[in-house]
Amino acid sequence: MIAELQCVVLDCPDPQVLAEFYRSLLGGNVNQPDRRWAVGEDWATLHAPSGPVLAFQRVADHRPPRRPDPTRPQQFHLDLGVPDLDRAQEQVLAAGATLLDGDEGGRSWRIFADPAGHPFCLVRH
Repeated sequence: MIAELQCVVLDCPDPQVLAEFYRSLLGGNVNQPDRRWAVGEDWATLHAPSGPVLAFQRVADHRPPRRPDPTRPQQFHLDLGVPDLDRAQEQVLAAGATLLDGDEGGRSWRIFADPAGHPFCLVRH
């Protein structure tokens, strides 16, 4: 092993807003004290209860990805496991997500964008 994953960092226009959005989906603590980084106006974190840390950094000219437009690719996405896709969809839409691709054909996942335009999937587990 060469390294340990510290966190996944998402560029965005407003770090605090995006941290709170993901807290509403995953639970956890926004801007929990952590010696690995300092939080502030341009950086926020979310320590999820299941262990991962997401970080959000301000980018003044943030251009969100546009799935499936290859000129502005998704760059990365998160898969979030849920027991009930319909209920989870209601909740993430209420929290500020946008539905990008529903479950046509009975798939076990749906694709959304967070408030800064990053795609993420809800996957039935």
